[in-house]
Amino acid sequence: MIVRELAGKAEMLKYLSVIQDLYPSLTLEAYDKDLDAMLPNNNYGQVAVFEGEECLGISGFWVGTKLWCGKYLEIDNLVVSSKSRSKGVGKLMFNYLNEKAAKEGCSMMALDSYTANFKAHKFFYNEGFGPKGFHFIRILQEEMIR
Repeated sequence: MIVRELAGKAEMLKYLSVIQDLYPSLTLEAYDKDLDAMLPNNNYGQVAVFEGEECLGISGFWVGTKLWCGKYLEIDNLVVSSKSRSKGVGKLMFNYLNEKAAKEGCSMMALDSYTANFKAHKFFYNEGFGPKGFHFIRILQEEMIR
């Protein structure tokens, strides 16, 4: 298995089916539109794990800066295809992103996880993550949430 960054929007769109493991209702049109908004000036990228030509998992990431922590890397939508889980795919992506964060001079890595996603929480704890606070949201348009 190898990990590499996806080279732009066209390659990201190519692996929509992996993202759909997490968001089954995400259409190609919506994904294309979202990437148009995310890529140009938000420091967004994606890494993926491959076995041969097959994409086993994808994680988005953002590099940003906040007053309280300075530069950080945020993991966004870490997805491992259902048939590839428990094979070290997520660990490979975490290791790659950890190295990237260090090279970028980040003070920390962050991620969000749904409160009921207990399997993922166990994995995140095992990777050295822990809760620092709450991510509060106010939903304005329920139909837009995937």
